[in-house]
Amino acid sequence: MREQLDADIKKAMLARDEVARDALRQVKSEALLREVDLGHALTDEEMIGVLTKSVKGRRDAIEEFKAGGRADLVEKEEAQLAILVPLLPKTLDAAETRGLIEALVTELGATSKKDMGRVMKELKAKHGSALDGKLASQIVGELLK
Repeated sequence: MREQLDADIKKAMLARDEVARDALRQVKSEALLREVDLGHALTDEEMIGVLTKSVKGRRDAIEEFKAGGRADLVEKEEAQLAILVPLLPKTLDAAETRGLIEALVTELGATSKKDMGRVMKELKAKHGSALDGKLASQIVGELLK
C-alpha cells in the first residue's frame, strides 16, 4: 500500500494536481509519524488505519467548517476527501454490519450493555477495517439493552 501511495503522489505531481498531491502527502506524513511511533515499517492494515484516521479527521473538519461558515475550507476538505476515500477498502453497509453483529451477539451469548466491549473487540478482530466503527457501536448499543 505504501508503494501505491508513493506512485499516486508522483502521478499527482506530474499532473500538477495540487489537491491530490497535498492530500496524499499529508497521509504519507502521518504514516511516517506512525512508523516512528511504532518503530517499524507499517503493515497494510496499519496503513489502512492511518488512512482511515485521516479520512475521519477530514470529515470532522468539514462539519466544523460548515458550522463556522467557512465554505472555502469545506470545499478544500471535500476535494481532498474525494481523493482519499477511494483508497480505503470497501466498508460494509448498515445491513451487512447489522447481520454480522447479530450473529456475533448470538455466538458470544451477549445480553446486556456490559457485554458491549467484548462484542466490539471481537468484531474488530474479525472484520477490522471493513467496519465503520461508529455505525457498529451504534448497532451493538441498540441490540444490547
